[in-house]
Amino acid sequence: MIREEVLEKRLRLLVNFGGVVSRETNLSKLLELIAEQVKNIIGCDRCSVFLIDPETRELWSKVALGLQNTEIRVPFGKGIVGNVASTGQTIKVLHVDQDPRFTHDLDRMTGYRTRSILAVPLKNVAGKIIGVFEAMNKTGTGFDAEDEGILQLISSLAASGIENAELYQSLSKSQLETIQRLAITAEYRDQHDVVIHLRHIRDYSALIAQGLRMPEEEVELIRYASLMHDIGKVGIADAILLKPGKLTAEEYEEMKKHTLYGAKILCNAESELLKVAYKVASSHHEKVDGTGYPARLRDGQIPIYAKIVSVADVFDALCAQRVYKPRWEPEKAREYIRGESGKSFDPVVVGAFERVFDEILKIHALGDDRTTISAQIIRETNGHSY
Repeated sequence: MIREEVLEKRLRLLVNFGGVVSRETNLSKLLELIAEQVKNIIGCDRCSVFLIDPETRELWSKVALGLQNTEIRVPFGKGIVGNVASTGQTIKVLHVDQDPRFTHDLDRMTGYRTRSILAVPLKNVAGKIIGVFEAMNKTGTGFDAEDEGILQLISSLAASGIENAELYQSLSKSQLETIQRLAITAEYRDQHDVVIHLRHIRDYSALIAQGLRMPEEEVELIRYASLMHDIGKVGIADAILLKPGKLTAEEYEEMKKHTLYGAKILCNAESELLKVAYKVASSHHEKVDGTGYPARLRDGQIPIYAKIVSVADVFDALCAQRVYKPRWEPEKAREYIRGESGKSFDPVVVGAFERVFDEILKIHALGDDRTTISAQIIRETNGHSY
């Protein structure tokens, strides 16, 4: 390929790179996209994107193309990447064996052989270093001045996108933590339910969504929206909610209103997560044959999110001890779900439940310490976005 064609290809890739960075708000996905784009634009064998952890002063990367996205951590100021982060200077090494700053630890761990490196600082608009791009083993000729210039340009394009994604992720975590604490508050009022119910509903619902082959984004939405399925219980009087026995017909009718209260709490939400939570809270007691509540909706009128949570909720309730019933064995509860396919539950959702039942059993088998689980539900927020 002649030089003009190479330059034209790089220009097209750079234009595409700008569009990719501006659209993606999920940090992990963004870093993967950036690494892949840099690899293609520079023409190297591998690219890693390192970000500075402000708490530990380490550089971390979950994006090392060719390493199955294994997390890598590098001390600030150590190695090629650490030196770039501490000095703000680009480092180009054509023969790593001749550079004392290069360490072979990672190569020994992975079996990969690094020959050459081009590493540039990742700076935000204020000039602050937030990370490092590291390109390795350029195919054909080694890294040159043109590669340095292109990687520096990519750095300036990528930095704003990374900071936006970090901000979005931070806001997402804050929203999820608020939602989960509200859900825990609602569950704590109901002495018939322990907090482990929340984790079960969350994880069962996500598994069933995966069994339906729903997109990852949809799985994450149902994972966290499901926590709000009984938020309307905050509107139920203690005399009914905390009654240590089976409810009368009148009390049961009042208890059923928690779906209406939940809908009122979550209606007119702007975020996609709360919109899904509204559908779940208002419709997870509807049945596909039209005999459910509060609106007696039939099959096609019930949101898929509510159908999923309905199966997860009933299965977990059957497997839990209650003052008015003994704990069911999971296999007996499974048979009940099967028997209600086409009546209470959507047969397609029941099919998905069947496909992931072994994974559901693993979650069911975990311990159920109330205090531990409530703290764990909050902690696990830090590992997810939506």
